[in-house]
Amino acid sequence: MGSKAARLFSAKTSNRKMFYRDVLETLNDSKIRYLVGGGHALALYSGISRKTKDLDLFVRPEDVEVTLRKLADKQYRTELCYPHWLGKIYYQGDFIDLIFSSGNGVCAVDDDWFEHAVAGQVFDVPVLFCPPEEMIWAKAFVMERERYDGADVAHLIRACAAGLDWRRLLERFGPHWRVLLSHLILFGYIYPSERSLVPSPVMGFLLDQLQIEKGEPFSRHHVCRGTLLSRTQYRDDVEAWGFEDARRLPFGPMTAEEAAYWTAAGEEKLSSD
Repeated sequence: MGSKAARLFSAKTSNRKMFYRDVLETLNDSKIRYLVGGGHALALYSGISRKTKDLDLFVRPEDVEVTLRKLADKQYRTELCYPHWLGKIYYQGDFIDLIFSSGNGVCAVDDDWFEHAVAGQVFDVPVLFCPPEEMIWAKAFVMERERYDGADVAHLIRACAAGLDWRRLLERFGPHWRVLLSHLILFGYIYPSERSLVPSPVMGFLLDQLQIEKGEPFSRHHVCRGTLLSRTQYRDDVEAWGFEDARRLPFGPMTAEEAAYWTAAGEEKLSSD
């Protein structure tokens, strides 16, 4: 990298950090509750550092409006990109994701995220980080063509298993326990020498659920839950083959309009890549 390019890169990096710090300090001063997630939290828990193009902040759904308004007052451009889960704060060419649920609408931020948060610092600013249980919960559903977070889930389990609140993690997945079981089975495949990190009672409970399910009648609902894992790869199932979209009411938390908008955005992303 030439000296001029190096100076420009250094200046851009400095501006980005100033932007991030100012937003964090503004939220701290305003007593707005938020959590840091994404690559910064992954690095804290797993030791894996990777280049991130943004900063992920998590707030409760009821705090989204006031958070965006407070930062708009600071002359930052703000946008509620997807009303069911995501907003953004922009400064020049950089941005911050303001997350209050998940793309499938399942993993909404609530008070428990804050009750079990971990204190730390980002850019020398005191912050709270998303709990590892909630990170595993949210990442476990990300199985898109262009993005799969299974490796993050495995790394979080390997690094945090001893301190995880496994009972709370099971409660988080609730009726989606098969998703957690699939990741735990893969964990044992990825790390055969580390299988004991997953408590035997947890695996036993989940495997018992499979046995119990065998004796239950099949669902009378012709529903496809694949849409909870990928917004684009199960379109034929719900648009041509007669399956109900598990994201949409009454099966899931999203309206038909929210699901359609989020799916269309995924198709647009795939076509532009």
